[in-house]
Amino acid sequence: MLSHDRVWAAIDALAERYSLSASGLAKRAGLDSTAFNKSKRLSSDGRPRWPSTESLAKIIEATGASLDEFTGLVEGRGKTVPGSLPAQTSSVPLLGFAQAGAGGFFDDAGFPVGQGWDLIELPGRATETSYALQVQGDSMLPLYRDGDVLIVEPGAATRKGDRVVVKTSAGEVMAKVLDRQTAKSIMLVSLNPEHPDRDIPMRDVEWVARIVWASQ
Repeated sequence: MLSHDRVWAAIDALAERYSLSASGLAKRAGLDSTAFNKSKRLSSDGRPRWPSTESLAKIIEATGASLDEFTGLVEGRGKTVPGSLPAQTSSVPLLGFAQAGAGGFFDDAGFPVGQGWDLIELPGRATETSYALQVQGDSMLPLYRDGDVLIVEPGAATRKGDRVVVKTSAGEVMAKVLDRQTAKSIMLVSLNPEHPDRDIPMRDVEWVARIVWASQ
């Protein structure tokens, strides 16, 4: 049965599944950052306030989720324990950032090739070209910690505000927030304020891949 509580719980679950807060999900969808706040879920006289269908459509599009996936969350299917991976259905390649930078594991477009990969179970929404990178060190704090696994989709479209993994021709592999990308350069915002933002000429970029999920 569709209920006010279940719809809002599904929004929270969708945000958590994509490593976002409720306000972060709203911002990614182009909505006011307070749109999904707890205080907005009831009117001043205590009556339930429902999210609009337009808001729901925007968060589904912003996360790349399917309508079936969101409906499943409304119905209580496919929920995950915080910090755990969603339902596991397939094995995909897993590399550490240091290995990724060493070369020989990717083609020119950033797709995994060759041998030498470990394997990890990946969420069901992943495609056959998805793979996983394991964070090493503290350069991506506070968002990503040492040992966290980033699920990467090299074929996914990227836009301003997306979290991405970028590999340079010098063998450097980094996770950043995409601020701007043109034919000449890519501007990346650092996750860790102690590390500088980067403006890298596109001639020095081997590939850019969007982070579609993270285990935290």
